[in-house]
Amino acid sequence: MKYTFSNKLANMKPSAIREIFKSLSDPSIISFAAGNPSPLSFPTKELSEIAADIFENESAAALQYSVTEGYSPLISDVNRRMKEKFGIDGEGNQTIITSGGQQAIELACKALCNEGDAVICENPTFIGALNAFRSNGAKTVGVTLGDYGIDTTELEETIKRTENAKLLYVIPTFQNPAGSTSTLDNRKRLYEIALKNDLIIFEDNPYGELRFEGEEIPTIKSFDTERIVIYCSSFSKILSAGMRIGYVRGPSEIIQKMVIAKQVEDVHTNIFFQMMCHRYLNEYDLDAHIEEIRALYRKKCTLMLECLDKYMPREIKYTRPSGGLFIWCTLPEKINSSEFVNLALKNKVAVVPGATFNADESAPSQSFRLNYSTPSDDDIVRGVKILGDTAHELLK
Repeated sequence: MKYTFSNKLANMKPSAIREIFKSLSDPSIISFAAGNPSPLSFPTKELSEIAADIFENESAAALQYSVTEGYSPLISDVNRRMKEKFGIDGEGNQTIITSGGQQAIELACKALCNEGDAVICENPTFIGALNAFRSNGAKTVGVTLGDYGIDTTELEETIKRTENAKLLYVIPTFQNPAGSTSTLDNRKRLYEIALKNDLIIFEDNPYGELRFEGEEIPTIKSFDTERIVIYCSSFSKILSAGMRIGYVRGPSEIIQKMVIAKQVEDVHTNIFFQMMCHRYLNEYDLDAHIEEIRALYRKKCTLMLECLDKYMPREIKYTRPSGGLFIWCTLPEKINSSEFVNLALKNKVAVVPGATFNADESAPSQSFRLNYSTPSDDDIVRGVKILGDTAHELLK
């Protein structure tokens, strides 16, 4: 029998990152390809204590169906934390709990975009978001991401020539994959442009609490007086990625439509893990835990940058992030990027090719992404040296 697939999924390809994971069953391969938090960042002792107590005293609630919007005590915790840490408040907004930040992205697109509508985003950007938009039939249109944020001049020009643009997706802080952070001026200008052109902004901030140097920059949502910003984050990078506890705050009218879409998808986010998250926030010191994660990632990022400085040819450029999980490297034109990635994997080091993160799937890229949170310190040293040797070999 010949199978006929929906137009939404017929031409979609598997995530290149997930496909790379399949090649990592070989324990000799050093992976810089993940986007995972370090296993050392999981508060396993505290979470095990909470889990045991919930099963002992709240098992009926933890194992039963729950409301789609989320566990109300956790929503209160999230709202309080968003206000205290990120200045996010304001009337006419609503918060719901989602199955990770990934679901929030998909729900927003489903609520706002028809098939054929356009989502404008930084280029490069998060592959999970690109696939969420594409799976809903939306076109992804990229705007160059510079050192200080999205190119606002190019953004205005892109909006003018793009039909049915509905959503502007940005990761302003420790961007994935580039590791860069937008300036406050860039964020304000971006907001002005979106407001003038009736665009909803989706501000994705999964890495915002992972700053290990420099000063905090206000979120776009913190100055959203006109209710055009949907703000998304999660506990994946600061508590547990596998718990899949994300949250999204935005204009109530939009969030209510996202709730309807979520009812169809999963009824509600795992209630047991929501209860665990709430208990952790109220019984332990999350901020102290985050400081430990920051110290861990500061050390790992510094080590990787030192190794890049030591082993990489000068022709290769790379970002120097002040937080988050990623370093973005760019090869000179004389090196074939696909050949570099394939040869690196043959030499037992996995990286993610930059083309994976392009809004235009057919566009080439001379870049690749490195992750420093997951590999051990020894693997960082050995792996970066192998990448340097590979680059030197291709430059000859």
